[in-house]
This record gives sequence, C-alpha cells and structure tokens, in this order.
Amino acid sequence: MTCMTAVQTTSPGDRPRPGLRERKKIKTREAIRAATYALVEEQGYDATTIEQIAERAEVSPSTVFRYFPAKEDIVLTDEDDAVLLEELRGRPADEPWADSIRHMLRETVRTGVEEDREVARLRTRLMVEVPAVRSRMMESMSATGRMLCTAIAERTGRDPDSLEVRVYAMSLLGGLMETSLYWAENGHRDDFADLVDRSLRVLQQGLPREGP
Repeated sequence: MTCMTAVQTTSPGDRPRPGLRERKKIKTREAIRAATYALVEEQGYDATTIEQIAERAEVSPSTVFRYFPAKEDIVLTDEDDAVLLEELRGRPADEPWADSIRHMLRETVRTGVEEDREVARLRTRLMVEVPAVRSRMMESMSATGRMLCTAIAERTGRDPDSLEVRVYAMSLLGGLMETSLYWAENGHRDDFADLVDRSLRVLQQGLPREGP
C-alpha cells in the first residue's frame, strides 16, 4: 500500500534545540557512559561496578540507576533511536521504500559507528563476550521495534500491529544486530557500512545462491 500522507523532509538545523533541563540530562547520561567505557577498558566489564561508575562520573549511584536501570543499559542505550526514526519519517513521500530504509541504516552507521569507532568496537565486543549484555540487547529490541513499527505504519498506511509490519521491523533490527555481532566476531576488520549494505541486500533479495 502506498503512503497515505505526505511527509516533509527535515534537516538537523530544523530540529528544536533541547531545553536547559534536557541538555543537563544528556550531559549526565554522557558522563555516565564515558565513565563506564573508560572503566571497562581499564579493568573489564565484570569488574566494573555501579559505585565505581558513579564515582568516576561524579554522580551518586542512585543517579546512575535513575538514568540506566541496569549496567547493561549503559553500554547499549544511546540517543540515536529517536533521531533515526525521525530521519525515516522525514524522507520524501514519493521515495522508494527500500531507499528510505537504506538511508536510515546509513544514518545508523554514521551516528553509531563512524562518529566514535572505539566506542562502537567496545560496545559490539561486549555484545559478543558478555551474555548479560547480549541478553539485554535482545530485550531492548522490542522497544525499538515498536517505535519502528509506528514509523513504518505511518509511511505505508498499514496497521503498526499487523503481522507484516512487525515481522518486517524486527527483521531489520535482527539483521542489524547480527551484522554488529559478525563485525565484532571477525575483529572489526570489515567496513561496517559495507556489511550493512550486504545485510540489506539479503533482506531485500533473499539468500544468494552459492557457487557458479
């Protein structure tokens, strides 16, 4: 089904700047993340405690838990989901759906990997090495999946709770997660953007045939 409503394109400059309170919250979240990444690099994930993170970030342990219910969430959560869905919603209404999805995934690479490759390598390595992080990632996919279902439904005119939309959304997220794991399992040697393009081709065209 074609899109039922026109969607106007937006640029980062068009987005309203967060208020002072929200900027303070973002700064606190970033400080907690930075402290966590530094400690994990120094002593490993399991040895890093919430108390140590709080001390390094110069906040209280209760503040850490207020922003991140579990230690795994510090590693996994970021500010990207809402921005990426906004990018998807902001694509031209007459743009082919596959092109819109490719744009969103490229933005995922840009914001999640290219802007800080060391953090991206650490996060994906922990997804491979720490079962609790990988398990939490699976749990968090459901929340991101619901947001993506809403965005897909807005664009296609479908019911966000329909089986087709839910399967499509979770296929995209699952493919992106497996791409991240593959990247880490293979020593981050490949270009992540190329791996994402390969994954998208599989989702669009199916599994390629082996051999001549």
